[in-house]
Amino acid sequence: MWLRVYLKKIKILISFNFDKILHFVKIKSHLQEPVIFITEKNDWAIKFVGKNISNSINHKKPFFVKIISEPGYYKNKVVHFGSQYMWVDWFKILPKNNFYIVSFFHGKKEDGIQVEEHINRFLESIKYLSFIVVSSSIVKERLLKWGVPLKKICLIPIGVNTDHFRPTKILKKSIVRKQYGISKSELVIGSFQKDGIGWGEGNIPKLIKGPDIFIKVISLLKNKGFNVTVFLTGPARGYIKKELKKINVKYIHNYFENQNDLLNCYHALDFYLITSREEGGPMGLMESMASGVPVISTPVGMSVDLIKNNLSGKISSNFDHKEITKLIMDLIADTKLKNIIIKNALLTVGDVKWEIISKNHYNSIYSPLVKKLD
Repeated sequence: MWLRVYLKKIKILISFNFDKILHFVKIKSHLQEPVIFITEKNDWAIKFVGKNISNSINHKKPFFVKIISEPGYYKNKVVHFGSQYMWVDWFKILPKNNFYIVSFFHGKKEDGIQVEEHINRFLESIKYLSFIVVSSSIVKERLLKWGVPLKKICLIPIGVNTDHFRPTKILKKSIVRKQYGISKSELVIGSFQKDGIGWGEGNIPKLIKGPDIFIKVISLLKNKGFNVTVFLTGPARGYIKKELKKINVKYIHNYFENQNDLLNCYHALDFYLITSREEGGPMGLMESMASGVPVISTPVGMSVDLIKNNLSGKISSNFDHKEITKLIMDLIADTKLKNIIIKNALLTVGDVKWEIISKNHYNSIYSPLVKKLD
């Protein structure tokens, strides 16, 4: 009884959830791995990033990185939080005898009051961090403007498995499209990212992902006479499906259980469309480029770094749906340009395969900090 009262007092002092404190106190680590990578529990982008980094490094250096989904009581470790949101939730009660790293993929104060509050808390925590990993030059410049020291920022893109995601021949593409009931006359546009709030139906749009812009683009393409079909994957797509029904546009929603099934989804596409207002990657950008699917994107995340207009993709100057629609129509009308983009995108994405990205993590961050543990 006295212990519970004592812990409640601790809770009040540091303003943390009681269950979280109990969990933290109970878990003690005797792991041999010097690097602990903490991901979110949900099977989505942040978890995929952690798995790919740890698997690639451990392939060459066994038992170097351990991936888990909740912090524990670690001593003398290098601890990498895959999400800045998890880090902000935990940093006040973490032991100080570790080196801490955080991945900050996206977020700006203009995104809303809650995001601004989160960013302010994050900026208060940077004195406890050895490195902040960013995936794009946009976020790097943003952090610098917020006063984050350059020496703490490490720009390492999100990677892609180029052994798995690769182009296919026209015959195989036709077979895949037939499997999904797609005719030759259909213009198939893909959107494989989560754009609804929460992990349920997703009927409330997550506006930073731009599902409203996406619908406007699709509607305009339809009004211009194109037989558009939208190919969706991922969770929480309720809003976009509801809006597609309103404008009477066919859609396919294939929520795969195994990420390996995703390649066939890409091979069914004519184009991949990113209409986000804010991004860290997205992973669909690199996967599309590696799969031989031309990308049309708003100026967000890694699109700004990887897409050279009319060379490795199409990127809009703003978030106007009319401009984005014109970029798609330009590619539809110019098969030669489309082929040039596919070819150059494959060369570009070769620089961000996981083997290179994990090596950057090891050489630039993990290895120097692990040496300091000795």
